[in-house]
Amino acid sequence: MIASRFRITALVALLGLAAGAHAESLTIALASEPTAIDPHYHQATPNNAMASQIFETLTAQDAKMSLVPGLAASWKTLDDTTWEFKLQEGVKFSNGQPLTPEDVIFTFCRAMNNEESIAGSYAAVVQKFSSVQAPDAQTLIIKTHKPYPLLPNDLTRMGIIWNGIAEHGPITFDLEKKCGVTGAWPKVADFNNGKNAIGTGPYKLKSYVKGNGIELERNDGYWGDKPEWTNVRFVPVPNAGPRLTGLLAGDFDVVESPAARDVQRIKNTPGFDYVVTPSVRVVYFQPDVGRDVSPLVKAENGKNPLQDVRVRRAISMAIDRKTIVDRIMDGMALPANQFLPDGMFGTLPNPPQLTYDPEGAKKLLAEAGYPNGFEMTLSSTNDRYINDGQITQAVAQYLSRVGIKANVDAMTRSVYFPKRAKREFSFAMGGWSSETGEASSFLQYWVTSFAPELGMGTSNYGRYANPELDRIFRQAVTTVDDAQREKLLQQALTLTLADLPAIPLHFESSIWAFRKGLSYEGRADQYTLATSVKSAP
Repeated sequence: MIASRFRITALVALLGLAAGAHAESLTIALASEPTAIDPHYHQATPNNAMASQIFETLTAQDAKMSLVPGLAASWKTLDDTTWEFKLQEGVKFSNGQPLTPEDVIFTFCRAMNNEESIAGSYAAVVQKFSSVQAPDAQTLIIKTHKPYPLLPNDLTRMGIIWNGIAEHGPITFDLEKKCGVTGAWPKVADFNNGKNAIGTGPYKLKSYVKGNGIELERNDGYWGDKPEWTNVRFVPVPNAGPRLTGLLAGDFDVVESPAARDVQRIKNTPGFDYVVTPSVRVVYFQPDVGRDVSPLVKAENGKNPLQDVRVRRAISMAIDRKTIVDRIMDGMALPANQFLPDGMFGTLPNPPQLTYDPEGAKKLLAEAGYPNGFEMTLSSTNDRYINDGQITQAVAQYLSRVGIKANVDAMTRSVYFPKRAKREFSFAMGGWSSETGEASSFLQYWVTSFAPELGMGTSNYGRYANPELDRIFRQAVTTVDDAQREKLLQQALTLTLADLPAIPLHFESSIWAFRKGLSYEGRADQYTLATSVKSAP
């Protein structure tokens, strides 16, 4: 009898352990898969979100994109070009090594020496530094060439890596001498296979198999609040239908970006819930204005019509943004008249309305010398932004109605982004989340003249150039006074909307759905984080 009771007790304990283990595991379906674990590879939301769970940054942002402490407990300006950052105490990497100022300096240096990086967005930050010093074990002093009021905002995307992943002598911020690094700089592949995936974050990389999934395990030595979930699996499921089916079938605990048309179904299905959060991501097209002959444009006169501002305005007028929002986005988006939602820092209080006027578009095309239109290819992803392929098809149909023969070439993001970086497109889709929370972000990377040595125009694949805009913008980003900087940003934005080097469509809203017993804090930056998933009280 005693033995029987023992066996029953043991069985109950075993079942309890199994139930607990299950409860501590989480499976999340992603609409868009990260292309690398390397935190300095590509400044794209899926990459940044995944990296932030393994690697942390000096400064961080909460769900509403307000600045909060990260690996730096505090920061302040000592003068217009000098910043002091105080590191948190007791922080360790996942391998047990303590965080030091040398790790931060090594990170900055690696960002400047990452030949595999897409667009060079991380180097664009470090290029503004004149020196980085560590007067003691908890302090970093960063001096910049010019006033850099947005430094804390920009550092929210610079994941700090351990200096031990490369051979080196004493680490100093001496770029000409490779900062003391004597061996090879770390490669993307060694982050993806886990060798270099050593961060201070709440999770450690267990495995990354492209196209199959990413597994994380809790970092039990994490210095901050321990995450609830011991093991987390992220599964890429590009199509919204299978994501929802998997959620309802119990295969997934959380899914990102269910189709807006399915929100009512989720609401009416017992055992499931959802959250909708407005985002700062603008979806747009970027025309090739810098080349006299563009690879995917054909016009009777042999010219590149996209160089004519009247043609760009005609294209904008040909697009019915409201219908795209209502029918393709099912109302879960907002038509865009500028590149950041109204009311955010540096935006125009009363932006010019980008109205739907197909007849006006035809007149402008004729005025520009294209009464019979021309032919071009619209290039886009089909697995990155919400309904990106459908949006591209809709825009192509609108353009055809005003005489532009528009072909569509939609492809997977892993193919698309490297091709766009090589400027193989003529009219390319983009989606940008202005993670600094102000208008400078989009303008700096996508609109200002291509000047990688200044960290500007690094994503200006259309090679638009406007010296007046450059002058105003460069003054803005070195102006510490907020009121003056806002006025300058508004001037730069006014010039941009007049010239349309990028044609905005809409701002996405983000949706997450989840099973009963969970809650999710929706984020304006569209990050899908395991730490944002909580067991409902």
